[in-house]
Amino acid sequence: MPVSLKGRHFLTLKDFTPQEIRYLLDLSRDLKCKKRAGVKSDLLAGRNIVLLFEKTSTRTRCAFEVAAQDEGAHVTFLTNSQMGKKESVEDTAKVLGRFYDGIEFRGYEQETVEALAKHSGVPVWNGLTDMYHPTQILADFLTVMEHVDKPLNKVKFVYAGDARNNMGNSLMIGAAKMGMHFVALAPKALWPAEDLVKEMEEVAKETRAVLEFSEDLEAVKGADVIYTDVWVSMGEEHLFEERIQQLKKYQVNMDLVRLTENPDMIFMHCLPAFHDLETQVGRDVYEKFGLDAMEVTDEVFRSRHSVVFDEAENRMHTIKAIMVATIGNV
Repeated sequence: MPVSLKGRHFLTLKDFTPQEIRYLLDLSRDLKCKKRAGVKSDLLAGRNIVLLFEKTSTRTRCAFEVAAQDEGAHVTFLTNSQMGKKESVEDTAKVLGRFYDGIEFRGYEQETVEALAKHSGVPVWNGLTDMYHPTQILADFLTVMEHVDKPLNKVKFVYAGDARNNMGNSLMIGAAKMGMHFVALAPKALWPAEDLVKEMEEVAKETRAVLEFSEDLEAVKGADVIYTDVWVSMGEEHLFEERIQQLKKYQVNMDLVRLTENPDMIFMHCLPAFHDLETQVGRDVYEKFGLDAMEVTDEVFRSRHSVVFDEAENRMHTIKAIMVATIGNV
């Protein structure tokens, strides 16, 4: 049966079937090839898109803006709205839905993006909330498809770090949907929430995915991918000392890479990464805690295993696919 996502919201990968996720990945790959070949198209011509940002961003904003402009859409970047201050989310959604064909939200609460979807009358896309980061997962899986010489359902994917954050949650969901072997390598206190795990275990029964949760570094053996993220999310800067103590064992370094016993394994990170002292946060952490890197060492980050910048580019291609599939002229 042909896949049509016209008019659909993109809030979490829980809402999509494996077939629909595969469709978005294949569309992303096609659009990437066209861009690389210099083929111009107008699949979003006449469309108007608004980007609502509570949290700062490099990749998400740039990916949406370039992807939209590539296909002929007009973009408004909105950071100074009255939403949540002088105007409710519901009222804001109803107004923006009259002006725009699609709304992207990047912020804190999942409830906000769900309210926008409920009341706007147009497709709403989740650019990140504290619970989920679904656009990132599509970019991640496209990158795996490009660099790992096996189908997704044969890939062993290890996430090392805070496995209950938006990335840990979303990677587990995506892996369950696509039949992958997913390992959350983290202290038990930072494993995904039990109710979400149970929900994904039911999905895994259908897709034959393997969901594994471990505190033992040996769990990386045979990994095709090691993935990590920052130890402290935006808005949680007061937790640096606690998270460093919890997660320093799970830093992605060359010892961990060697434990995979896979010379072709790839390293992934959604960025930004604290791998050196070239950021203010990195220097502050070094002064307070003596660490010259946090979740990943500079050696790994710059190694032949690292595909982080291919992954970052793929944000643009997969976000373009989401917009084209949901509001495009196709």
